[in-house]
Amino acid sequence: MFQGLEARPELDPHNDSALADKMKNSIDAHVEFSFKGETYAPSATIDLDDLLEHHGSLPQIHALLAEKHGIDTYSYLYEVMQETEIIFSNAEGLAAEFLINGEFDMETFAARWQENRILGQLQAIALRELGVDHLDRHPALKNALFQAYRLGKISGC
Repeated sequence: MFQGLEARPELDPHNDSALADKMKNSIDAHVEFSFKGETYAPSATIDLDDLLEHHGSLPQIHALLAEKHGIDTYSYLYEVMQETEIIFSNAEGLAAEFLINGEFDMETFAARWQENRILGQLQAIALRELGVDHLDRHPALKNALFQAYRLGKISGC
């Protein structure tokens, strides 16, 4: 999963502007549908960093829009809303790489976001413990750290 990660300047611990950019992952979500002769168009700007930091994954966007607009998720209105495709726009940060023609690849974005987060943590360890300030310049070390991380995750440590 982590092998083959390319250098990402947004993770350079010495690049403050890159770190600031990393924290600006957001996207606009919009869905428009009709129910009982009325048109509904709930939309929201979604802070993807906040969702991933607090939930570990991205929730169902229909449910998130419903919550933000007071739509009961146990209603017929919500069922109709779920049948309508969400249109995404205005992606910022890393999220922009995963938005194509109004479609957002949430799963791949979330996986990359987690990889970047882990890489940032591993980079901090490499700098603190070994004085290595760019893991990308030491691919064997980077791979060993990722393998140790995965082993820890698998064994529940």
